[in-house]
Amino acid sequence: MADAAQRLTTLAEELLSTPLPVRIRAWDGSEAGPPGAPVLVIRDRKALRRLLWKPGELGLARAWVAGELDIEGDLYEALGVLAGLIWERDDEAKGSVHPLRDPALRAAARELLKLGGPLPPPPAPAEELRRHTGPLHTKRRDKESISHHYDVGNDFYALVLGPSMVYSCAYFPDESATLEDAQRDKLDLIARKLELGPGQRLLDVGCGWGSMAIHAARQYGVQVTGVTLSTEQAAYARKRIAEEGLTDRIEIRVQDYRDVCDGPYDAISSIGMAEHVGSVQYAEYAADLYALLKPGGRLLNHQIARRPVGDEGAYQVDEFIDRYVFPDGELAPVGRTVELLEEAGFEVRDLESIREHYALTLRHWVARLEKNWDAARRMVTPGRARVWRLYMAASALSFERNKIGVNQVLAVRPESSGTSGMPLRARVWSERSA
Repeated sequence: MADAAQRLTTLAEELLSTPLPVRIRAWDGSEAGPPGAPVLVIRDRKALRRLLWKPGELGLARAWVAGELDIEGDLYEALGVLAGLIWERDDEAKGSVHPLRDPALRAAARELLKLGGPLPPPPAPAEELRRHTGPLHTKRRDKESISHHYDVGNDFYALVLGPSMVYSCAYFPDESATLEDAQRDKLDLIARKLELGPGQRLLDVGCGWGSMAIHAARQYGVQVTGVTLSTEQAAYARKRIAEEGLTDRIEIRVQDYRDVCDGPYDAISSIGMAEHVGSVQYAEYAADLYALLKPGGRLLNHQIARRPVGDEGAYQVDEFIDRYVFPDGELAPVGRTVELLEEAGFEVRDLESIREHYALTLRHWVARLEKNWDAARRMVTPGRARVWRLYMAASALSFERNKIGVNQVLAVRPESSGTSGMPLRARVWSERSA
């Protein structure tokens, strides 16, 4: 077989009714497709068997993680041209027709079977998390999901995130700024929005590797309690805090936010954590944080949002993200988040969209991963490194194309009199204090 690439190109163009925007290089050394286009490399024909067994995103994801599929050339360009053919199709069409139920697809399946060899496909890559059973967002299930994503090695995260160890959207003054400066500015922006000051108590929900806690204690003199479900994050954060000489100001707990009961706090920060809460649990999340705040206290909720599409009760799970990246994670439209916070008793006082900043942040992370690719593969597994590279690059494009966004919602628990404690002129935090 020395014409696999041409056969696959012809087959794809017949099914898509459009020229294929990438070049294909097959396992037999053959190539076909437009010269100069990004190259989709099919290293092993087992990738085709995966697609036969799981048409659509999950089959492609398994082949990518296993190293059977690769891209040569600009990863962002390749993902951009492929997105319209794979990830951005209408939900009604996406994965809705199995090859055995459609004549054209049956013919395509027969051709793929000739090229890929007999079923069944190879086992799923070891990096894939098997689907959970039972109710969503129990404390045990959430801990397992968090561990899958965050307990993959602090050295790996340090390689990708850099010295700041902040795993959320940075805040860039301009595109030339360094990632470190932008992450520092993000932490400081949150501290100013919360109006932190000496003697206050801050609860940092989903505290990660302790960066917000350290910044708040060191720069603003507050007492901080940080909670995380990741044992590796907690160990790393405690070590950093000890090195900074801040053990008297910061406590890090391996604890579910639902088990925190030592309020009231003057302020709460939740930075990139609420995406893990889930729609079935979000009302309780909002109520719990409200109860932990003193009257007049502020909440800063920093959260990724999806665009509202169709029935808001029918969230469409991204199979690649659910199996390989953020198990049980859910994105809600920002309007729904605001609604649930206000139903819990909060008064929402400010909302800032910073999605362009997340695209820049992700491109920095991808660049760091690619620069240190061999080391990253040794720190985790080759498959895990491939997962992170794909999901971060694809996410950067999603933010750039306004498919998803990220917002900082500032809310206050009003005094019984209705007083908010907010200044008459909002956004006094827009300028750094001296």
